[in-house]
Amino acid sequence: MSNQLSADDPTEQPLPQHIDQNIESVVAIQKRDWEQLSPWQRRVERIGRLVSRPIYFLVALLFTGVWILINVAAPIYGRRAFDPFPFPLLDSILSLCALLTTTVVLIGQRRQAKLEQQHTHLGLQVSLSTEQKVSALIRLLEELRRDLPMVKDRHDPQATALQTAANTAQVVSAINQVGLTNDAALPEGSHSSTGE
Repeated sequence: MSNQLSADDPTEQPLPQHIDQNIESVVAIQKRDWEQLSPWQRRVERIGRLVSRPIYFLVALLFTGVWILINVAAPIYGRRAFDPFPFPLLDSILSLCALLTTTVVLIGQRRQAKLEQQHTHLGLQVSLSTEQKVSALIRLLEELRRDLPMVKDRHDPQATALQTAANTAQVVSAINQVGLTNDAALPEGSHSSTGE
């Protein structure tokens, strides 16, 4: 029974070769992007990954709590607090940490935005290429349908329209004319409430 389950389990089946090749291509692109970074950028990326984890928040919270506890409890035990209330040294340390964390996060976001823009362009190129190939296939099928004597020749307006590849400049212009790229085109209630 367990052998039958493992044979029927889709996660146990080998991936088709073209999917394997696609995964390898994506991994190669990510590896190339990482290798193109300077050593300084790689360090910043690693720090960015560290500060984006919940453990960073917990450590900062624990550090702050221990700092406050030590300075509040010191007079109780007859010692002098090294950073008495309102904890100006702690405030300075936390402000510096916040500045550095924000800078690291912004650097990481900038790189991520650049990568997303590259991936968007790549996706657009693939979509345009696919659309052109589909148009060519429809054209070839229509020619084949007209040339085959056993197939009744008929006019298909949809197939005729799909034979022509879309003009991307016209599509973008139509999207802009309709206003899909403007905030005004958004449905009611989806606007940001910060400006209202």
